[in-house]
Amino acid sequence: MWRMIFLCLWMLLSGMPCRAQSVIRLARIADIPDQYVGGELLRAVYARLNITVQFEDVPGKRALALSSAGELDGEIQRIADLSRDYPTLVQISPPINYIEPSVFTTTLHFDVRGWDSIKDYSIGIVRGVGSSEAGTRGMSRVTATTSLENMIEMLDAGRFDVIVTDLFSGLVAVKKLKLQSHIHPLSPPIARIYIYHYLHERHRELAMKVGRVIEEMDASGELAQLRASLIKKYLDQP
Repeated sequence: MWRMIFLCLWMLLSGMPCRAQSVIRLARIADIPDQYVGGELLRAVYARLNITVQFEDVPGKRALALSSAGELDGEIQRIADLSRDYPTLVQISPPINYIEPSVFTTTLHFDVRGWDSIKDYSIGIVRGVGSSEAGTRGMSRVTATTSLENMIEMLDAGRFDVIVTDLFSGLVAVKKLKLQSHIHPLSPPIARIYIYHYLHERHRELAMKVGRVIEEMDASGELAQLRASLIKKYLDQP
């Protein structure tokens, strides 16, 4: 705050106009590739409102603690109805993105038919990823790990029969760890889940504007084209 005041004073004395830059700070779940895609989609959305987006990379549970308390301005993307558990977070429609929770394994081969397909196996999920927590709720052999890469390494070490993560994020992480020859996804994905951008309740007026921009970009096909190009970029990286 004081830096901004001193900067404005200096600009006024030098004859330059003082114009505060609009910035939104969003929680981004660390080391989840799909969060980076969602973040870049939102960067394009907010650019139309002349707002700069900054990201804070934190674990999933920590992200929700910070955003719901208003220490950060919101979440990049989360599953629908998050507001039931975090009423200070406002869901913005339409959805900004979608994920496809998928089963990854080392040696097993079976057709995936929903979440019940994995209930008899030992399962790894990433702590704080709402879709995985909801889908495996009530299953007896579920372990929540601290990060996606940690979970994949544990699968490779034989700690789990299967793991669940977004298909795109899993493919990127497996490639990064050079484990493509050991770990593979099963087909089809468990589900397709549409996910939504959330802002803290103090930004209700802004949330309406952001929703209109997302709706326009979705209707024009721009959002889908940008998502496809971002995913291709990440999957093509060495």
